[in-house]
Amino acid sequence: MRLFECGTLVPGCAWHTRADSDAEVVRRAVEHLKNAHGETTIRENMVDNIKSRIRDEVNAA
Repeated sequence: MRLFECGTLVPGCAWHTRADSDAEVVRRAVEHLKNAHGETTIRENMVDNIKSRIRDEVNAA
């Protein structure tokens, strides 16, 4: 499972998402940036910033 935490990009934001693929994580993160942070234009460098912050979820077992 892949994980993105918005707070790594937008300090103070507690939103996060997880999905099986990076593409789905990016799609959800872009949607969140538009809806929660008022972004109207998602530039390629913003997508790159999201991708660079996606990581494998570590399960505490």
